[in-house]
Amino acid sequence: MPVRALFRTFSIVACMIAAPIPAVHAQDFSAAAIEMFHGLKQQPNDLARYVYLVKTMQTLPAADRPLAMQMFASVENELGLYNEALRDFPLKSHVAADTTIPTEAQWKAADAVDVIVRQAADHHIVLINEAHHDAHTRQLTLALLPRLHALGFNYFAAEALLDEDARLMHRGYPTRTSGSDYLHEPSYGEIVRTAIKLGFKIVSYDVDSRDMSERETGQAKNLYEKVFAKDPDARLFVHAGYAHIDKAKGRLGNIMPMAMQLQQMTDFEPLSIDQTQFREQIPAEPDAYSELVKNFPSREPFVLVNRITGKPWSSHPKQYDMNVLLPPAAGQRALESGYTQPSTIVHDMVRNQSMLAHFVNTQRPEWLTLHDERIPYEISTTLCRVTTPCVVDAHYIVENDEAIAADRYAFMQGDTISKLYLRPGRYRLRAWDIRDKTLSERIISIGQQ
Repeated sequence: MPVRALFRTFSIVACMIAAPIPAVHAQDFSAAAIEMFHGLKQQPNDLARYVYLVKTMQTLPAADRPLAMQMFASVENELGLYNEALRDFPLKSHVAADTTIPTEAQWKAADAVDVIVRQAADHHIVLINEAHHDAHTRQLTLALLPRLHALGFNYFAAEALLDEDARLMHRGYPTRTSGSDYLHEPSYGEIVRTAIKLGFKIVSYDVDSRDMSERETGQAKNLYEKVFAKDPDARLFVHAGYAHIDKAKGRLGNIMPMAMQLQQMTDFEPLSIDQTQFREQIPAEPDAYSELVKNFPSREPFVLVNRITGKPWSSHPKQYDMNVLLPPAAGQRALESGYTQPSTIVHDMVRNQSMLAHFVNTQRPEWLTLHDERIPYEISTTLCRVTTPCVVDAHYIVENDEAIAADRYAFMQGDTISKLYLRPGRYRLRAWDIRDKTLSERIISIGQQ
């Protein structure tokens, strides 16, 4: 990934919070942060980026560490360390003082997919956002793809895709060069893979700009020119990050968000769905999110609908149409029990230098089953042939090693057991180290006699 793309990917922290902020420009980065960006560019794979950041974060000025932790959590997410990503970057959204939290007397929980599909029937554009370091926010998009396609939606746009992969549609699956590093996370890869299988036309639309205003405008123009300028009756499903989905100014200060500009270009009002305003914290904290999931328990992504009008609840109705809440990712009992694993010293396998002590919990979140569509398969560090850290990738048998894995997990210490979550079928397991050297391979069958 070019250095300028790294700037774009990680500098827009403003898109990640719900409070007015200024645009971020290249000059806002310190020399140490710029050196960190260049160092990341040199790393050959996701595990090497993880190790590089563990080592580098300790040397950064205090002002640069939040940015580094954002990047680190994104890498953890890409390596299948989902609970750790939430813990290590506990991004807290700003909730306006005048926000009224729904009560059971006036509101009830409803399945998010069903409500969104009903609302989408009258729209040409549906936008849903994600938190880039939280793969749980990709579960809903995956569930929506077949339902929206059945409604007549025929274009799917993903922020993480790049223009360079001209063979994506023909090949049928994304590879690690198909987009930004976010795409390396298995759930994101499965979203793109599923959209292609369903028959969506796949659209890349992000803009390589470090200026927030230019980026919002560029994204909107790309979507308009690639979709509606060619097909005025198109129906478009967009998977975006944070406040790009907003239909009015506010969360990005005075900047016009992408969705707002796209509405002006097309005269189609989007249906905008937010998943990032009320989010889980690990460890759990007494906040609006914890209050809502306690009062409205659900095993599915859910929205709150008014008991009288049936209208979905939005904490910022000018910006977006509804808030989706995700159930606790690790299961409530797991969160309440906390993280009891001993700290692990991660070693640089190239220089054999000890680095930052890092807590890792091998229990993976319950949502990975996708409501029993995927089956747990136990793996252990025996696959790593006594080498740690190492990553175990499960590839669909018909896809090559460059494909985004169906699931993956990074082992940070020896003598450890965890699980992959895989649909029925045949897979090739590949364990590899920080040098990208294959440590072991085997073929496995899931859910087949």
